[in-house]
Amino acid sequence: MTTSLYLASAESRSGKSAVALGILEQLTRLGGRVGVFRPIVQGDVPDPLLGLLLPRATSPLGADEALGVTYDRVHADPEAAIGEVVQRFHLYAEEHDNVLVVGSDFTDIPGPTEFSVNASVAANIGAPMMLVVPAINRAPEDVLTAAQLNVHEAHIRHAEVLAVIANRVAEDLVEQTRSVMVDGLPDTASYVLPTNAILAAPTVRDLMLAIGGELFLGDESLLDQEAMDLIVAGMTMPNVLERLTDGAVVICPADREEVLIATLQAHRASTFPALSGIILNGGFPLSPQVHRLVEGLDVQLPAVTTSHGTFTTATLSHGARPRIQPGSHRKIDEAIGAVAASLDVAELLPQATTRASGIVTPLMFEHRLTEWAREADSTVVLPEGSEERILRAADQLLARGIARLTLLGVEEEIRARATELGLRLDAATVVDPQTDPRRAAFAEQYAELRAHRGVTLDQANDTVVDPAYFGTLMVLNGDADGMVSGSITTTAHTIRPALEVIKTVDAASVVSSVFFMCLADQVLVYGDCAINPDPTAEQLAEIAIISARTAAQFGVEPRVAMLSYSTGGSGTGADVDKVRRATELVRQQAPDLSVEGPIQYDAAVDAAVAATKLKDSTVAGRATVLIFPDLNTGNNTYKAVQRSASAVAIGPVLQGLRMPVNDLSRGATVRDIINTVAITAIQAKETR
Repeated sequence: MTTSLYLASAESRSGKSAVALGILEQLTRLGGRVGVFRPIVQGDVPDPLLGLLLPRATSPLGADEALGVTYDRVHADPEAAIGEVVQRFHLYAEEHDNVLVVGSDFTDIPGPTEFSVNASVAANIGAPMMLVVPAINRAPEDVLTAAQLNVHEAHIRHAEVLAVIANRVAEDLVEQTRSVMVDGLPDTASYVLPTNAILAAPTVRDLMLAIGGELFLGDESLLDQEAMDLIVAGMTMPNVLERLTDGAVVICPADREEVLIATLQAHRASTFPALSGIILNGGFPLSPQVHRLVEGLDVQLPAVTTSHGTFTTATLSHGARPRIQPGSHRKIDEAIGAVAASLDVAELLPQATTRASGIVTPLMFEHRLTEWAREADSTVVLPEGSEERILRAADQLLARGIARLTLLGVEEEIRARATELGLRLDAATVVDPQTDPRRAAFAEQYAELRAHRGVTLDQANDTVVDPAYFGTLMVLNGDADGMVSGSITTTAHTIRPALEVIKTVDAASVVSSVFFMCLADQVLVYGDCAINPDPTAEQLAEIAIISARTAAQFGVEPRVAMLSYSTGGSGTGADVDKVRRATELVRQQAPDLSVEGPIQYDAAVDAAVAATKLKDSTVAGRATVLIFPDLNTGNNTYKAVQRSASAVAIGPVLQGLRMPVNDLSRGATVRDIINTVAITAIQAKETR
């Protein structure tokens, strides 16, 4: 049976999109196949809200199947249109466990009529409604009145109202609004979402669209930065500089070239706030000299041009509607966090949490990593603090509260680069190993640890300024809970310091690794695909046992397959014998662990093959932890599955160290870095 929620509002600009993001995030975390359905949409353009939400769902269907009818159909014959919506919804719902239905957007139907249509749809598909009531510029009593009217209208249409959400409530009115809502809606769950400056701010792209402008200079991707303030530069340059604020957009006549240059330089200076953009109005071309000068500044800050005058530009900019786009990462993170802080979908839909579909998609697994990492509340040090991918990942990690971060490098350079990229890293700590006061103590400690290798204090003093060594020593001394490195260095450069100073746990003779292979509907654990070229039988057994523990730590029930080119006793040879011996050792050392080997990959994961080769095995056909006999086999297999099956490979996750240190591939994406930091934060909780 499919569980559905109908999110709707009786007014425009209610902030429904932000609420939908937060609710969808929680639904996907509950598991199963989660879809998004839009009952009424514009007929001539792709639905932007569906474009935002559907990629974040776990639906097996595309956008065409997630649509009901157009506004024109509702105008022409409301009753027939509702019937068609109901039919299309049920076809869609059959393929899902949970569906978030997001009501229409008040495009061209008068408000009360449109809300009535939404309520009728909700009643006919049996989806309880969550009503969003905008509270901006409203007293608590007025918010309650609007909510009561909405609830009454829904009940007239026979729709069930599960909850009412007062959205964008002024900070000083939150408690009063909450009290009024509870008293005034005793039979309906009510929630209050405070106003959020990031969500309320238009992006530079929104401003550009509002004024009909064009990007003149800068990085197009930075158009998705929020415009936290508007400053009209109709004054002398010193007065403009005095009024700059973080995240502001400066509106400047294009013939005020001295203000443009000063603003660009102020943005790059550490002594002035970081801006979000510049608007050059009036349609004046820059002089050739200034144009050449600006081109040589490598401007990243977006500069937009428009032909409008100053007054019109300022007016249109002030009226720009803030929107959440797929690239609005900060808005998306803020929306998810704001909803999570105020309401729990699992409490509203207890039946959704008990559904056991057994399906775990990559997005679901990543959601779980994020949640577990937040709960771990760990500090992770990133030695490659100047690398752009690291900085972009850090921005998202901090915004989503996944971990506290320490970046290594020259603080002025890191923060200047972050400003150029439009990133907010205020919450990150930046440490320069060259000048940090801990350098001397770390050198003494390292020299003592490596004295048996002849390392002198002078040598140690030079070694510890290497970011990988400095970060590892921070972990050793409790200044960080874990470390992630390797995006621009080799695996050896990350692991060597860890082996020298952190060392392995008593039960581990080697450091090994696993990849979490996120397939379309399940997560498998592959080990070891990154570290040990040709492990012995004893090492292979150790890798299997510790990989099973890692799998269990991250919610994967361990059923271990010791892989070989032969299944059971059908083959002989040194390679098969090694795997057979390793399997025996696993059974001796971890008798409670489900393990099978030697076994071929197809027999390990395919029930039909397993039935013909090892029909009595509890592991064959349903293995979750797959241990490869050597690095050549493991590394090639994980990459083949990653590319051919479009799997998400998270790792390598290092195991066997006393404290968590994890390696990145040099081709790591921002997503890879975020996942690896989350995993490191979770591992750290177990070692603290």
